[in-house]
Amino acid sequence: MILVIKCVEICSWRYCYEHIENTSNITNYKTKDFAELLGVSVKTLQRWDREGILEANRTPTDRRYYTYDQYLQFKGIKTQNDIRQVVIYARVSTKNQKDDLQNQVSFLRQFCNARGIIVDQCMEEYGSGLNYNRKKWNKLLDEVMEQKIKTIIITHKDRFIRFGYDWFEKFCMKFHTTIVIVNNEELSPQEELVQDSVSILHVFSSRLYGLRKYKKQIERDEEIVKELQDGNQSHTGAENQDS
Repeated sequence: MILVIKCVEICSWRYCYEHIENTSNITNYKTKDFAELLGVSVKTLQRWDREGILEANRTPTDRRYYTYDQYLQFKGIKTQNDIRQVVIYARVSTKNQKDDLQNQVSFLRQFCNARGIIVDQCMEEYGSGLNYNRKKWNKLLDEVMEQKIKTIIITHKDRFIRFGYDWFEKFCMKFHTTIVIVNNEELSPQEELVQDSVSILHVFSSRLYGLRKYKKQIERDEEIVKELQDGNQSHTGAENQDS
């Protein structure tokens, strides 16, 4: 019985480690990810661990991991008496997905309530994950830069942004804001991915069509330039003969 419990415990830790589990306001990082966050090499982190400069945590399988609190402590950022806000952010592409949006909000509120997290704001938004001009999303980023946001809680990366999530996560961390991903795949509508993919294809096909038109224009311009050059050469040759 003890062996079974121990196996379950180890498997759970493996899952947390491999999927970078988010519990409460703490984010766990693999050594490589934490090294990138600090801007140092993996070997430097390993050396700091041995020398006691920045000691790593260990899973039951003896694998290193670090927490977001360690990042804040290493940077000398005090987390006590932090009055910044905790924000839930939920997004769908169209108003036809209103039920999906409410499911996201309900799920995130349950997640927060179960962990005793007090939510200060709940942002619900309609708009494509490819759209960088979303009003509420930009308002959220502005508040991050104004040091007003402590934690952003989302169901999945693509609810925040379709592409380039890692860059935005690091951007938020520069302002000491954590993004907690609950990772509920069921609340990430698949039809949105299809719509966004079609949008990308449309953009590139339009550009390709534009380049073809531009190429034809260049070829036409080159023909005109050549005709002018030939005309100038003929005119110069005639003047030389007259002289």
